[in-house]
Amino acid sequence: MIIFQFDYTDMGIKKHIPNFITLLNLISGCIAIIFIFDSKLSIAAYLVFLAALFDFFDGMVARLLNVKSEIGKELDSLADVISFGLVPGFIMMKLIQSAFDIDSIGSDMSRFLPYFALLIPAFSALRLAKFNIDTRQTDRFIGLPTPANAILIASFPLILEQSSTLSGIGLNLIQSLFINYWFLVPLTLILSYLLVAELPLMSLKFSIGDKKKNQLRYLLVGLSMIMLLLFYFAAIPLILIVYLLMSVFLKSKI
Repeated sequence: MIIFQFDYTDMGIKKHIPNFITLLNLISGCIAIIFIFDSKLSIAAYLVFLAALFDFFDGMVARLLNVKSEIGKELDSLADVISFGLVPGFIMMKLIQSAFDIDSIGSDMSRFLPYFALLIPAFSALRLAKFNIDTRQTDRFIGLPTPANAILIASFPLILEQSSTLSGIGLNLIQSLFINYWFLVPLTLILSYLLVAELPLMSLKFSIGDKKKNQLRYLLVGLSMIMLLLFYFAAIPLILIVYLLMSVFLKSKI
């Protein structure tokens, strides 16, 4: 009896597993765009979250299998441009258009201002290109990471659909912001700047040998879980604010 044994590593399959997960990230972004065109922003938002999950696991799997490669790095950036650049840009564009529709404004401004949202994919692409060649970003970020920016913007349509929180705090104020083009357009400019700003920010990669740096990361994760439990999707903007404040005021410890 002849027994055939196949070593999947010799067949080159192992090195493609992280790339396959990265492609799932990209496909999630592509499907999200289809739903945005169909004005189903909440489904697109969930697909951004799914893409972020794939983005997390492709790097983790690559490290576990020890199969890091230049093509994997480039593919990851290309996928991120779609899922965390183009998708949040289109979501923001739809939100700005909807804000004008609510006010029933048919001026040139209402036709022109939504295109400001395209700054998000443009600056996301620039941020990803800088990240690929910036040796300073091994244990921290310089500028707002594109997944964080995308998750923030993706939370807006979900917050608009949210009716309550566990804490009992009303959402009328924050919801009114996300249907106001005077808020959304300046926010687009601010987020685009943060993507490429020379601003050191905490990385969520836990350090094996540095417990002090891990303490801040555990604190951020713990606070994030509490806020998500209390405020649901409305917690996501708060989490980003806490993340930025911790990074700025505790920069010597990140």
